Amino acid sequence: MAKSILDKFKIRKGKVFEAPLEGAFGRLVTPFEEFIHRQSSSGILLMLSALAALIIANSPLQDAYKHLLHMPISLSAGDWAFSLSLHHWINDGLMAIFFFLVGLELKREFMVGELSDLRQAVLPVMAAIGGMLVPALIYVAFNAGGEGERGWGIPMATDIAFAVGCIALLGNRVPRAVVTFLVALAIVDDLGAILVIAIWYTEQVNVAALIAAGSLIVIMWLLKAAGVRRSPAYVFVGILLWYEFYLAGVHATIAGVITAMALPAKPKYDPVAFSTFVKDIIRSFDRCFRPGDKIIANDALRARVMALGNGVNLAQSPLQRMETRLHTPVGFLVIPIFALANAGIPFDSFTSSSAVVNPVTLGVIAGLVLGKLVGIVGATWIGWKLGWGRLPKSANFQHIVGVALLGGIGFTMSIFIAELAFNNQYDLLIQAKAGILLASVIAGIAGFLVLRNAPVCEEFESGVGESQHQVGDGAASKADSVNERTGRPG
Repeated sequence: MAKSILDKFKIRKGKVFEAPLEGAFGRLVTPFEEFIHRQSSSGILLMLSALAALIIANSPLQDAYKHLLHMPISLSAGDWAFSLSLHHWINDGLMAIFFFLVGLELKREFMVGELSDLRQAVLPVMAAIGGMLVPALIYVAFNAGGEGERGWGIPMATDIAFAVGCIALLGNRVPRAVVTFLVALAIVDDLGAILVIAIWYTEQVNVAALIAAGSLIVIMWLLKAAGVRRSPAYVFVGILLWYEFYLAGVHATIAGVITAMALPAKPKYDPVAFSTFVKDIIRSFDRCFRPGDKIIANDALRARVMALGNGVNLAQSPLQRMETRLHTPVGFLVIPIFALANAGIPFDSFTSSSAVVNPVTLGVIAGLVLGKLVGIVGATWIGWKLGWGRLPKSANFQHIVGVALLGGIGFTMSIFIAELAFNNQYDLLIQAKAGILLASVIAGIAGFLVLRNAPVCEEFESGVGESQHQVGDGAASKADSVNERTGRPG
């Protein structure tokens, strides 16, 4: 399909310069395919980073590793100074970028994605809610009244990169709609985790700094109301908001979500206006062209090419452009660095019965593996039986069970919440991280096996449709009308 689209646009006249391997990267892919490919690739890198952290934390380098993480890094200007350890810069600073991306995804999903269609969104939303409440309740059952009770939010989270990475290994054995269901569920799950962090894991509040933060939020929305479409303006105010939230005692990463929500989601040009603009530019370009001209040597041609590039940007919303730009640095830099800084756990956390058989570790494992399974499958079944929503196309409940198990991979967000819940409580933090790692391994393997043995729908077996056109490692099929509605940037 993609090749036939490319054939329509082949240049019949003029010269086209191509590097030897350039054609291998020229295939058109849908935004959803690109998203799945990047999530699965970043999931593999995340796993390697976590493995590297485990090796370093149990090697002669462990002291240097701890010393590096506690090294202070300061910013100063005149009498003003701001200092945090490297570990805090990663967890509070770099992760704000991750939360900014999560906020962009949330906003787009609720505006034009899977969650914008009530009938389509009911089951993923119910599944996500069930997959948050049941794990939290199971964890509390293990830790009620104990010193580890504060960690009840740890098993609520789902790591979308790891989960999609596992499902991508199965290629076209899993219906594309099931992948979409998992992504929508994980997006709502992220929203729940953000609310938990903002409301329950906030310490004492500095009222003056909170008022300043509120003023900055008003400024961002005034920028939007005034029609400011330059993303750097929002990012600059967002950085100031991060600082004020930090001073206020509210977890600073929430600033990333709020900034994302203020970013404009509507493009300057609609499709008709953009088409008219492009045609006008091309006609003007043709009028200025003379045989033998080169764009680099003709200012008139270069001006029109630049105008065309600006028009392409204006046909995409600032939200869409920013989300597209952030997926690669967040998936391949921010999250792996977070894993390197936070996944280092001594192996003796796993080798003795007392290190594993404790309320915190058992609560996290039971919450992520059993709680996610019961919560997601149970809520989905209730919504389906009541007729509130419909199962993903070509899917059955074995697929839902597989997705629920993969939802038990809580890695990134679970570790992040554990750091907040057990700040300055090293033993409890290590127990929680041990539970997260063990649960993620169990859930990932179990989910993979369940989906691998799930019946393959007829459209895949017969090769009907466009499901044979896969991206990268075969994670997703070509987009249908649902993909076009989703519009997920890569």
